[in-house]
Amino acid sequence: MVGAAKKKCKVCEEADSKYKCPACLIPYCSLGCFKKHKEIPCVKEAVPAEKKFAPNPHVERPCFVDEPSIVLQQSQLESIASSSEVIDALKNEELQKLICKIENSADIESEFDKAMEVDAFRLFTDKVGNTLFSL
Repeated sequence: MVGAAKKKCKVCEEADSKYKCPACLIPYCSLGCFKKHKEIPCVKEAVPAEKKFAPNPHVERPCFVDEPSIVLQQSQLESIASSSEVIDALKNEELQKLICKIENSADIESEFDKAMEVDAFRLFTDKVGNTLFSL
């Protein structure tokens, strides 16, 4: 199971953050801190297409695994990354948005479950699974 560590608000540096600025993704705890943060305009960093799926550098999320045997090996990850079916699927803008939404969510498991209801995401996970099973 993946657990999200509590992060401190980057504005007041006191309370746990509950939100992220939609532009720059800085964590903040309240409307007051958000307004203070917005006193200085911020912008979302432009992400080159080839880096679109890189983890967001503003999001620190430790990964906790209940069952170590489910962690993929380097060779499995490389197979997924080099699969032409997976690469082609990742060109779908709807899928890109779903993946970003999961990545930036405070509740990854819930967001993942919602994404599984969308054909594009379900087909993508099938392609990833087929790549792993063909090893």
